[in-house]
Amino acid sequence: MTLKSTAVVIQPQIIKLWLLILLILIGAPGPAVAQDQGRVNGDWRYIGGDAGHTRYSPLDQIDASNFEELEVAWIWRGDNFGPNVDYLFRSTPIYVDGLLYTVAGQRRTVAAIDPATGETVWTYREPHTTRYDRGMRNNYGKGVAYGEVDGRGVIFTSSPAFFLHALDAKTGRHLEDWGQAVPLGGFPEGGVVDLLPDLVADWSPWLESGYTYDPDQGIPRELGNLSSSSPPIVVNGVIIVSNVHEQGYYQTRIENIPGDILAYDTRTGQHLWKFHVIPRPGEFGHDTWENDAWRTTGDVSSWAPMSADLDRGIVYIPTNPPTIDFYGGFRPGDNLFGTSLLALDVTTGRRVWHYQLVHHDIWNFDNPTAPVLLNVTVDGKPKPIVVQTTKQAWAYTFDRETGEPVWAIEERAVPSSEVPGEHLSPTQPFPTWPLAYDMQGLTESDLIDFTPELRQEALEIVKNYRIGPIFNPPIQAGHPSGLRSFVSCPSGATNIFGPTSADPETGILYVGSLTGCRSENIVPGHEIDEPDDPMTTGRTIADYAVINRGDFRGPQGLPIFKPPYSRITAIDMNTGEHLWWIPNGDTPDRVKNHPALQAVELPNTGVTSHPVTMVTASLLIHAEGTAGQPLIRAIDKSTGARLGVVELPAPGQYGMMTYMHNGRQHIVVQMAGRNQPGSLVALRLP
Repeated sequence: MTLKSTAVVIQPQIIKLWLLILLILIGAPGPAVAQDQGRVNGDWRYIGGDAGHTRYSPLDQIDASNFEELEVAWIWRGDNFGPNVDYLFRSTPIYVDGLLYTVAGQRRTVAAIDPATGETVWTYREPHTTRYDRGMRNNYGKGVAYGEVDGRGVIFTSSPAFFLHALDAKTGRHLEDWGQAVPLGGFPEGGVVDLLPDLVADWSPWLESGYTYDPDQGIPRELGNLSSSSPPIVVNGVIIVSNVHEQGYYQTRIENIPGDILAYDTRTGQHLWKFHVIPRPGEFGHDTWENDAWRTTGDVSSWAPMSADLDRGIVYIPTNPPTIDFYGGFRPGDNLFGTSLLALDVTTGRRVWHYQLVHHDIWNFDNPTAPVLLNVTVDGKPKPIVVQTTKQAWAYTFDRETGEPVWAIEERAVPSSEVPGEHLSPTQPFPTWPLAYDMQGLTESDLIDFTPELRQEALEIVKNYRIGPIFNPPIQAGHPSGLRSFVSCPSGATNIFGPTSADPETGILYVGSLTGCRSENIVPGHEIDEPDDPMTTGRTIADYAVINRGDFRGPQGLPIFKPPYSRITAIDMNTGEHLWWIPNGDTPDRVKNHPALQAVELPNTGVTSHPVTMVTASLLIHAEGTAGQPLIRAIDKSTGARLGVVELPAPGQYGMMTYMHNGRQHIVVQMAGRNQPGSLVALRLP
């Protein structure tokens, strides 16, 4: 069982009671109404709308009565910001003081955009480095951060090569007397921090390596490699920087660098603190690493966006598992702070509390979205909460001051591993409330049953696999059972493609999810290790690694499980009750027109795609996602009923945002399609 700690409650209950009474007496909003958390007028200052990442805006010019009158105002294309045309756009723009800001392309070029016309105002492209070439998710940039230095607006961005830049928001020029000069051609004299020296400064493998630091090369690949994916977050004068590693299902070697969290002063760029995500000797959680695995194991990065409580000065960091997915025999123990939710004091970097959501995670159950902050009322008492939605289809809910679960989370026994050398945790945390919002595990009762023939085909397919509960352990190729592989469900119910949104006025959470299963094939690491690949990191080949993403498919090209294939679920976080759910989109043509289903009256299956959502004062707005139709819908927040639909030039993907500019509300959707490179489309009323 993992270690878990909680911080001392900051305010005694009696003070909270008197504060509540005072709010009532002066007619202030009740406890279910969130703090603004950085929400300003018609701005969208964080990629999640506010520091609490609710993806909510109080704007109401666009409502149910006029939603279908929306027109395309402009399209901003991202295909000229990298060496190749990119059919991906994951960056949610921010809007501050009359300008939009985003990143685009494999170069992750920073751009300021005129919000009325879509005209590019300025751009910044980081000079090329060798370490950029080793970036594993260069076009995965999710946006930028905004802060102010002595009243001056500043855009902060972290690059694929792992530099931090501070740019004047109006001109795009780097700040002077900020950070330090990078001794490479093309870099400015100020306004930049090379993040790698601060990351490795106290890391034993680096200190003992004898290497001389090369700012062009970065970290030698025998030691590891990392990059960035989500933007930094600015909290009370501190810039917190996260990072990202190569996906664990592509890794074959056990060494890598830990994804420690770094913090810098917004005024000067001075390094303030570092939090060790893999605890060192004497630090809390160190004893969850057996056989000295902490010395060489890496990852535990925070590739998903962070969120923050501005009033309490706490930043919430969702982490991913340690090195290598689906096999962790070389890192016995629960492996803190892998697949955890961390709450850190922004001033000191001190751990306020944490909760590990998966012990010794090998299932690729990394936390894929930003934690969502809400103020709700639970059992008649005001409660500040943080909610982490997950690939496991659970909404883990905590008191965001103390880290105590709002509803019980039980340690329950789970199956053990049969892979040689693997030692899984005997228990895993199971939230008891709210209930899971998508399918967990796979049983025969979950299989497709549109016709007896399709069901029989599905039954024949699963005979070749080990199906079972949510923490179904992997089996290796050549397992004595003769089975082809194992099946893990869900494979990513909530994921990067469809961040969760929420209404801070009501405390209702809107969770998009995709029903799915995965079946990776596990083989000896030496069979697939590629020593000459520049993306290969580490020295020691793991006993087992993932040869491919699996081949678990349903009969005749149909999903093997019953619909819906994706959905949006509304959860009242005051009570934990599911209020409603709706399929994401309509039954796709490939299912509707399938020869085996011509005589079948189908329900609305929804599309096989993660929905994209945003909340406004009167509407839930959603796109169907990458595999959906090119449109956005207005949904009644209370019932899930459809209120309107507007066509887009291409399907929406990852996120959307809204802002008020010159008295007109705009909605901007990230989109891409077969004939549409990654772009932004802005909609507004005539």
